[in-house]
Amino acid sequence: MGIWECGHVIPQYNDHAANERTYLAWVRTGISIIAFGFVLERFTLFLHTVSESFGGKMSQAVSHGGREAGLAMVLAGLAALVLATWRFAATSRKISSQQPVAYDGRAVLVLGGVVIALALALVYFVVRPMMAG
Repeated sequence: MGIWECGHVIPQYNDHAANERTYLAWVRTGISIIAFGFVLERFTLFLHTVSESFGGKMSQAVSHGGREAGLAMVLAGLAALVLATWRFAATSRKISSQQPVAYDGRAVLVLGGVVIALALALVYFVVRPMMAG
């Protein structure tokens, strides 16, 4: 049923639809970060297997930090989902209130910073065993 059927129009429909699209984009991002964290944890197992196949020469260089880094990515993805849900609800209320509101993007900047820090940690985690071998 469309927004024009039954004689009812959803006030600020375009704003609410844009809010929902943004929310769904954040949900996809959060799920991707969680999946990447899981892959990272599995990658640690792969590195240990490769190290053992080379006679354990790289064994000391292969960090056990992959499990922790994977968990950190999963938690960052979960934080993205929680933040997205909170922002969706808050923005929906603000749209419905029709009151002018100043934009505050601090939460997005903080989450972006956390993801960048985790990505840099991942680069270190992957490059360190190569440098030691």
